[in-house]
Amino acid sequence: MTKRVLIVGGNTGIGAALNEQLTSDGVTTILISRSQGDVDVTAEDPNFPEVEGAIDALIYCPGSINLKPFRGLKMSDFEHDMSVNYFGAVKTIKQYMPNLKLSDHASIVLFSTVAVQKGMPFHSSIAGAKGAVEGLTRALAAEYAPTVRINCIAPSLTDTPLAEKLLRNDKQREGAENRHPLKTIGEASDIAHMAQFLISDKAQWMTGQIIGIDGGMSSLATG
Repeated sequence: MTKRVLIVGGNTGIGAALNEQLTSDGVTTILISRSQGDVDVTAEDPNFPEVEGAIDALIYCPGSINLKPFRGLKMSDFEHDMSVNYFGAVKTIKQYMPNLKLSDHASIVLFSTVAVQKGMPFHSSIAGAKGAVEGLTRALAAEYAPTVRINCIAPSLTDTPLAEKLLRNDKQREGAENRHPLKTIGEASDIAHMAQFLISDKAQWMTGQIIGIDGGMSSLATG
């Protein structure tokens, strides 16, 4: 039977790459995107579209990159990052958990950042929000086992529209590449391939995991 996969944020970046990979393999995808104006998962009363029947996988892709010194961050910055990254994921999972429970092999993939496990300056807001996502991943994986598997990918800087301000010229790109042991930055397809694996039958014995796809940044020291 063909799998049905719901991708929130499926029109750009990692979500778009994942959608392309899945549809090329014959998977049925359902896309929800704020860029389409049809849903706002950060609102108090989000306008989620109704989905009938079972969903085999849910991937929540929306994120933010808000890099500022702590002294320059306003409370509204922290609240926005929590709203997009953590509360958006919570609201989405609450909305579609009944659909996931109709599947025999349901799974969820969330996204964190390498900056949660590796302290980095100017990351206090986003690292805090994504740290909450990692805690959510483990707590829900324990609560919903064995019915729903829940895992999280923690990338480093990836070449997506979200990161374009950090990669706007050759000097910035070269600097970003050199900070990684593999001397490259990630591509959206690199992260999408892992998400595709995590929702597949090949990952049936994986849940509650935070998986670093980060060019070696989280665990290696070079130079």
